[in-house]
Amino acid sequence: MPALYDLFRDQYSPERFTVIGIDYKPLNDERFRQRLREGVDQFSRRGKAEDATWHAFAQRLAFVSANFSDPTTFTTLAQQLGDLDEHWDTHATRVFYLATPPTLVEPIARHLGKARLARDRKRTRIVVEKPFGHDLASACALNAVLTEIFDEAQIYRIDHYLGKETVQNILAFRFANALFEPIWDRRYIDHVQITVAERVGVEHRGAYYDQAGALRDMVQNHLLQLLCLIAMEPPVVFQADEIRNKKVDVLQAIRSIERDEVHLFAVRGQYAAGWIDGIWVPSYRSEPGVAPTSPTETFAALKLFIDNWRWQGVPFYLRTGTRMPARVSEVVIQLRPAPHQLFPSSAVGDWQPNRLVINLQPVEGILIRFQAKQPGLRLRLGPEDMVFTYKQAFEHPSPEAYETLLLDVIRGDATLFMRSDQVEVAWSVVTPILETWAATPPDFPNYPAGTWGPEAADLLLARDAPQWLLPSFPQAPRGPQLLTQR
Repeated sequence: MPALYDLFRDQYSPERFTVIGIDYKPLNDERFRQRLREGVDQFSRRGKAEDATWHAFAQRLAFVSANFSDPTTFTTLAQQLGDLDEHWDTHATRVFYLATPPTLVEPIARHLGKARLARDRKRTRIVVEKPFGHDLASACALNAVLTEIFDEAQIYRIDHYLGKETVQNILAFRFANALFEPIWDRRYIDHVQITVAERVGVEHRGAYYDQAGALRDMVQNHLLQLLCLIAMEPPVVFQADEIRNKKVDVLQAIRSIERDEVHLFAVRGQYAAGWIDGIWVPSYRSEPGVAPTSPTETFAALKLFIDNWRWQGVPFYLRTGTRMPARVSEVVIQLRPAPHQLFPSSAVGDWQPNRLVINLQPVEGILIRFQAKQPGLRLRLGPEDMVFTYKQAFEHPSPEAYETLLLDVIRGDATLFMRSDQVEVAWSVVTPILETWAATPPDFPNYPAGTWGPEAADLLLARDAPQWLLPSFPQAPRGPQLLTQR
């Protein structure tokens, strides 16, 4: 709702629109609007809502208290939407946004179909939040249900990571600049690291998270989508299906992991109690809603290879975890060393590889690390950084990810949304790992809160020489620094 309000405030909303909330809670329109304003006041990037603007926006909000399992809920909704079309003298675009538990997606979709609310293929859309399935089989089954009722072009599987400004900028950075694409392959790139880390624990999500885990919750969608943007081939045109075709090509080229080799390519962990910023925090198994002997991983690290001409032999390291020392989402592309070292050893004591760092949060920016001669009469080289940040470069703040995504849904642009084949291939990448971990009791917990995960994650890289890199953009607002291994 903060995203919809900000779109309205910035005059991106259609001239005529209505938002109808449907829930079993016994609310009326006024109480519904009051609750939404509380959310907007707390979470809008523009701060508290202005009274006049909110009043104009709130007039477009309505609430229906209903039961999702009752077919009359949907026939009544169809009548309500038909009345709006008649009042507006048009056939309005309808977006059914399912902000519901995953178990309700299928029955709601079937009821929409039976109420003939899915038949307008051009003007009707359905938005489904993650998790999209619990495994490959359930994702395929859910896709089958949705595509039985809706055309694929009507289905928007939403992932807020793909709406982040810096994630979208990866495409512009790669394909709008002739400087980088010629070296974007195995000849010049040594390896790629993708890190998505959170300082917080599972908080109020314990009941959900204990059924999901880090591999399902983050790797299968967010991290693999980032990998696709880094590794995809140049699209011919900037169109939704062309871009998504290139992403599917990447996922299909990821080397399969055999179950007896999972330990060589994947590491899992679960946090124990520990210190973060001088505060003692509980273990995962002590969190509300979590089983006291839970085998669910709160940390996952993968080593993947993409078997194609561009990336053959280049490792992609992915890691994600909760209760890490810092909140960061970052892609590090490390280049191979210069082919010939012509400088004397006394001049290169501080030598570091060239790196390109794309930071998604908490600082949206791009850093390029290169070698430069240090001032002085002696020849001495050292690393220096060129830094671009959105905050410093642009006067206006970036829109929130959901503003971008919701506006795309309204406009019918599916570029930033996952297609059914993307979802299924992504699940197939992690399925051998999920099955192996499910069959093997873990030795948990195996890393203290406030650290960068289990030691086994370090060994995953140590076999190939590189180390995990800590955030390039520090949490404090001081100048960026590239930190070394923990």
